[in-house]
Amino acid sequence: MRTVATPLRYIPFRRKDIVAMCLAEEGLTAEQADQFQRLAEQLQVTLHQHFHSRQEALKEAYLAVNPQARLLDSGLLSETSEDLKTLLGELLEQANYEPVTEADLAAALEEASLFKVRLQVDFSRFEEVLLYSRGQSQRTETLKLLCGLYRKEVTFTHYDNVALYLKVPPEEGEEGAGERVYLKLFENVPKADIEMLFPETQVRMRNIDKLLIGVPALVGGGVMLTTKLGATLLLLGSLLGFWLGMHAEPVTLDKAALLALLAGLGTLAGFIWKQVKNFRTRKLQFVQTLTRNLYFKNVANNASVIYQLVDEAEEEESKETLLAYYFLLVAGEPLSAGELDERIEQWFAERWQYRLDFEISDALAKLERLELARRENGNGWRACPLEQALAVVGPGSGA
Repeated sequence: MRTVATPLRYIPFRRKDIVAMCLAEEGLTAEQADQFQRLAEQLQVTLHQHFHSRQEALKEAYLAVNPQARLLDSGLLSETSEDLKTLLGELLEQANYEPVTEADLAAALEEASLFKVRLQVDFSRFEEVLLYSRGQSQRTETLKLLCGLYRKEVTFTHYDNVALYLKVPPEEGEEGAGERVYLKLFENVPKADIEMLFPETQVRMRNIDKLLIGVPALVGGGVMLTTKLGATLLLLGSLLGFWLGMHAEPVTLDKAALLALLAGLGTLAGFIWKQVKNFRTRKLQFVQTLTRNLYFKNVANNASVIYQLVDEAEEEESKETLLAYYFLLVAGEPLSAGELDERIEQWFAERWQYRLDFEISDALAKLERLELARRENGNGWRACPLEQALAVVGPGSGA
């Protein structure tokens, strides 16, 4: 079960879905509905051209610090990682990602893992760590404990998307190498398991797992000592007592005694090896659990993160513009920014059961820049007619 705890800027519907959702309200005539669909397509073309230039700027900025890039001449590079961080931050803002604060990260690291894996992150290996999330909600799931004999409901914070920026210093002995920046993008990440997203995370045994291995080992060891190693321990005790001068009677080590001693030591060595193997097997199971979860949650790495974020930002900007324009258009009268914001958020809450914190100022700024709406003196905002909107929004218009 999923519940949105606080209103979010992220709109969890595709652009085509938003167009269909608006048209389903039947606030437009058949001709206007056709014009609105064509406007949405033209707007997408305009925004795509704008974000293509943003993508090229980000690719150039990332080239100098991309750990996978092969540079022929570093002197040709004019951008730095600081430029990258600025550009990336602006893009994440447009894609409606929210920064994960240090307090949020610290709280996440303290929470119990949902995957029954204890992880440890060495943050000293990173020069800079930035985390962004999108689509935060509260979820409730039932966990199976004690081999499925016991079930427990757990409520946790869930992120639809998480973007990770890691700046790593050059490795020792790596001549001519500068700092490197790793970009990662994940989906469907529980807040309590956010540490699994970091590279070189160390898997640690939980206390319950130590007990599951340690208690049977102690019990089994005690049984073995009293049953199988009794003669061996008696012989070793006699030898030790003689060497320490605790008794004067020498111990005779005949062939039978030596065989008993070697058999006992072999049994002890085998028992110890079995416990070490159990420990390693348990730890390997944790690593496999971590790898399996990361495999399905990883969306993109390094340069491919830029392409994914550009597409998401383009989609979010388009949805915000279309929503603001549609609600101004069907209003039939000028609306203030507050009135327009309230109508859109109320529509999402009542019609689609989603709590949205609509970015009204950003949406109106885009409408004004694209000449799709205008201010009316003291009366708020009014959308321009669809015929005019189709004329002004085109491949050559600015976004």
